[in-house]
Amino acid sequence: MSLGEHKHSKLVHLGVALESGALAQVRRILNSDLQAADVAHLLESSPPKERNLLWDLIDEQNEGDVLQHLNDELQSWLLNRMSVEEVANAMSDLDTDDVADLLQILPDTVTQEVLTTMDSQDRARIEAILSYPEDSAGGLMNTDTVTVRPDITIEVVLRYLRRHRSLPDMTDNLLVVNRRDEFIGLLPINKILVSDGDTTVREVMNTDVITIPADMPDTQVAQLFERHDLISAPVIDEKTYKLLGLITIDDVVDVIREGADHSLMSMAGLDEDEDTFAPAFKTSRRRAVWLGINLLTAFLASAVIGLFQGTIDKVVALAVLMPIVASMGGIAGSQTLTLVIRGQAIGHIDSNNIRWLLNRELIVGLSNGLLWALVIALATYAWFQDIQISVIIGVAIIINLVVAALSGAFLPIILKRLNIDPALAGGVVLTTITDVVGFFAFLGLAASFYL
Repeated sequence: MSLGEHKHSKLVHLGVALESGALAQVRRILNSDLQAADVAHLLESSPPKERNLLWDLIDEQNEGDVLQHLNDELQSWLLNRMSVEEVANAMSDLDTDDVADLLQILPDTVTQEVLTTMDSQDRARIEAILSYPEDSAGGLMNTDTVTVRPDITIEVVLRYLRRHRSLPDMTDNLLVVNRRDEFIGLLPINKILVSDGDTTVREVMNTDVITIPADMPDTQVAQLFERHDLISAPVIDEKTYKLLGLITIDDVVDVIREGADHSLMSMAGLDEDEDTFAPAFKTSRRRAVWLGINLLTAFLASAVIGLFQGTIDKVVALAVLMPIVASMGGIAGSQTLTLVIRGQAIGHIDSNNIRWLLNRELIVGLSNGLLWALVIALATYAWFQDIQISVIIGVAIIINLVVAALSGAFLPIILKRLNIDPALAGGVVLTTITDVVGFFAFLGLAASFYL
């Protein structure tokens, strides 16, 4: 049986035990048979009533491991149910970066109370992470690192490592620093294993190393890891070059996943940590805000149509054909918008290449406009036997596809400069533009022809 099948079998047994009310068996499966990440997935996949029951059956010593794998909304909900002592106990065995992530969800007063329960060394490490923005390299790093000096031998390094009960997760290198804690280079674990014991660290360490400034945005950190196939990278103070911590690939995977969730959910006006099984009232309240914004833009498009009510009354075919113009512009614009937002996210777009991109989108919009204007005009003529309305819709299609392509390219750039999330606001603004321009072009041309 494969690992996936084995895991699925355990989840099936858990479901059967839960339905039958065998809570002792459910507790055993949750705390012994399933890994923390699988328990977290199960909690996120459960409606509120079952979720409460499952959480109450998780042993206290396993709560921290499960919490770190949950989305922010569910983490916040569970942490707010726990006392300060319970929160401190749950975090006692977690890495410092995971503890910092959890503390940032809590109110400041609760965070301070939890910090006071820790020893001075752990508190100093966590406060160092909390001093940086959550979406920066400093907020992402783990301060629990293993450092060595360049002048000691490999044999000394091995004796030093054997004194540790365990090494931090994802340790592929030891960090080499001088006596002022300034970063010098990396000592790969594989070189320790194959080098002669009398060899010094300086002789085998790597000095051509990618270092990450503490204030670098986490999205840029993810790009560096992806571009250079990194497993870990040291975080330094850019001014003093002192070592601050280490970022590992597991943290970067979380950044990439959260970025993908954000882009997908934001286009629907939702938060990336939206709880699939959140209560109905909370869900409806959140969605109501976005529906209200969309209603305002819909009224704007309707107002444009109202300007040409007389023309529509005289030529009923216009009402039939209007959705085609708006729909074609919306699709063309969303294609460009999605491409540009993705280019921004992965660092492909900057001031040096934006002019080329805009010119390309202008050509694409014009060429597609000409192609589909001809197709739609012919179909319209075959339908209504009216050459004027065929020409009108053809010209309107060209105008709207060109505007849509340029809007899709310009909007993310403008919104980003205004510190507005393009993934969140771009779709609504673009739809409004293509609807207004499409209706105005189509009905304005019709008014000039028929009135």
